[in-house]
Amino acid sequence: MSALKPVLFAQEYGFASLPAVPDGLVPLATFAEAEGLSIIAETLALAAVGVAHQGGHARISLDLESALDGVGLTAAIAAALAGAGIACNVVAAFHHDHLFVPWERREEALALIASLENPL
Repeated sequence: MSALKPVLFAQEYGFASLPAVPDGLVPLATFAEAEGLSIIAETLALAAVGVAHQGGHARISLDLESALDGVGLTAAIAAALAGAGIACNVVAAFHHDHLFVPWERREEALALIASLENPL
């Protein structure tokens, strides 16, 4: 099995729900939901355009290509983080998985994920 190769980003991220992306904001990700457009962006960028958001999230990306039809990777990571009492929101993109964990527990989450092996 191979290591998951987690990479911790220096920026703090926030989540918001809006009807559309505001002018001047370049989000990291968006997802259209019935309630509105979910937006993930740097907290500084959200604040700069006056968007109320839930902040305080660190981004950890897995520097390995994960298969869209793979089974067990997200579950293994979620179980390990849950065991340590660390909340996690996962965004599975085409090439990589991205984990958003509480900002104040980012280093602990990074170490925990780094200690895991890829279950796939």
